[in-house]
Amino acid sequence: MATVHLGQKRRVLARAIPDTYSDALANYFGTGPTDLTLARKQHSAYCQTFEDAGLEVIILDADNNHPDCLFVEDQAIIIDGHVLLPIPGHPSRVAEQPPIAEFLTQQYGSDKVQHMHSKCKMDGGDILRLGDLFFVGRSSRTNDAGIAVLRKLVEGLGHELRVIDMPQQALHLTSVSSTPTDTIIFTPEGYLSEQDFGQLPEGCEIRWLPKEEVYGCNTIGLDNGQVLVAEGYPTVLSELEELGLKPIIIDMSQIKAADGSLTCLSIFY
Repeated sequence: MATVHLGQKRRVLARAIPDTYSDALANYFGTGPTDLTLARKQHSAYCQTFEDAGLEVIILDADNNHPDCLFVEDQAIIIDGHVLLPIPGHPSRVAEQPPIAEFLTQQYGSDKVQHMHSKCKMDGGDILRLGDLFFVGRSSRTNDAGIAVLRKLVEGLGHELRVIDMPQQALHLTSVSSTPTDTIIFTPEGYLSEQDFGQLPEGCEIRWLPKEEVYGCNTIGLDNGQVLVAEGYPTVLSELEELGLKPIIIDMSQIKAADGSLTCLSIFY
C-alpha cells in the first residue's frame, strides 16, 4: 500500500494464496505461477518480515474462486484514517473485495468508509504517495471517474493529487515506482519522465534506475530504516545502501509470475 507515511505503517493486512493461484492474471512481468508451494513459502517470508520488524500482521483466508485475491493492495485505499473502496479495473477481481471491506469497516467504522459509484474504475496499485503529495496513474485499470472520487478525498484532506498517464507496457503506477522513504521516488528509465511527476516538494527527489530493473523499483520502506526489495536487482539494492537504508531482500519469483510486486500483497491500516 503506497498511500501511507512511513510512520503510519503499524499494522498489515494480507491474504493467503488460493489453491487456484496458477490461474492468476499475468500479462506484464510473468506468464503465470508454476509452483504453488514456493509461492506460499515466499508469501510467508514476506509476512514474517513485517512481524520481525514489529508490525502486527493479519492474514485473511484465501478465496479459491479468485486466483488473484492475494493482491489486496488493489481492493482498498487508506488515507489518513479514511477508507476508499474502489471498483477494481478487471472484472474478475471485483468480487474479491467484500472480506477486505468487512474487515476494514470493523477497524475504522462505517462513517470512515466510502464506496466508489458504478461508473468508477480503480486499482489501489495506481496510487503513490510522496509525503503529502499523491500521484494516481490513469491506466487500463483506473479511469477518470475513479480519479474524480479519489481527488475529492485527497483534496478534502488537504493534500494534492496529480494524474500520470501510464504507458501501455505498465500495469500500475506502483508497478514502475515506489517511495522507499517519504521523500524519494524510485522509478526506472523508459517508462515515465520528470514532466510526468512535475516539480516535487523541496527536499524530495526521483532516483532513476535502469529500465531492466523496473520490477525492483517497487519497494516498501519502514520507519526503522528497513526497505523490502525484491531479489535480483543489484542497482536498486546499491541505491538503497547508498541512501543509508537497510535492504531486506525478498524472493518474489512466484509473485512476479502473476504480475505481483511487493506492495501488491499488503494494505497498511
